[in-house]
Amino acid sequence: MTRKILVIEDEAQTRELFLNCLKFEDFQGFGAENGCQGIDLAKTERPDLIVCDIMMPDMDGYEVLSTLHQTPATASIPFIFLTAKVTMADLRRGMTLGADDYLTKPCTVNQFLSAIATRLKRKEALNQGFCPAEATPIASDSPVSGPTPEPIFPDYPKLNPIFQFIDAHYQKSLNLSDVAKVVGYSPAYLTNLVHTQTGRTVKQWIIERRMAQARALLAHTNQSIRQIAEAAGYSDPGYFARQFRQCHGVSPQVWRGESVT
Repeated sequence: MTRKILVIEDEAQTRELFLNCLKFEDFQGFGAENGCQGIDLAKTERPDLIVCDIMMPDMDGYEVLSTLHQTPATASIPFIFLTAKVTMADLRRGMTLGADDYLTKPCTVNQFLSAIATRLKRKEALNQGFCPAEATPIASDSPVSGPTPEPIFPDYPKLNPIFQFIDAHYQKSLNLSDVAKVVGYSPAYLTNLVHTQTGRTVKQWIIERRMAQARALLAHTNQSIRQIAEAAGYSDPGYFARQFRQCHGVSPQVWRGESVT
């Protein structure tokens, strides 16, 4: 079945470029030159996804999204904002309204198509009753090391795939881009999503998961600091010790002595 994509963009050249790309990739594209026209097309055509510019005359992208979310038939359509610049305030406002992602202009054709493909894949997975990160068990080639640490991740359904991926891969080299790619968000959007919901960054959650493992090993095993550092995802024991001290105020050795006694 041919997927329908609605592009709401007041710049005719940009709009036509995107529509031509969609046609080439066998999508059925619809173009709207303003927000009001875009809302009408969304209601009549029921697209599978909407890409919408933020800065438009008369009705901006935020108003378009807010209006569509007031109608059950259009409320669940994946929505990607297209904008020349993105500030943290912009991200926060879009997230509050329910935007799924942002594309920053100018963007390449590959970025445009990749964002659409990712959102459609996620929509299909959700329609089947699971999210991409939960479709199959996340494999980790890291060894199982010692006791299971205390639970640290909060229960936020939208963030669960993110936390699951961190939990399975914290022992490897892991960064924001790795997590964003797996869960299907842009790094900027993911950063603001996690921070808004939890008050922490993705990097801080990765560190916290590593520290939880380190605490469990320090308290319940006789492994050396080097072994614990490796099991917690640190190739450099010295760096591990410094980061542990930053998080806990004492060295791993001192923490171990205090926890045992």
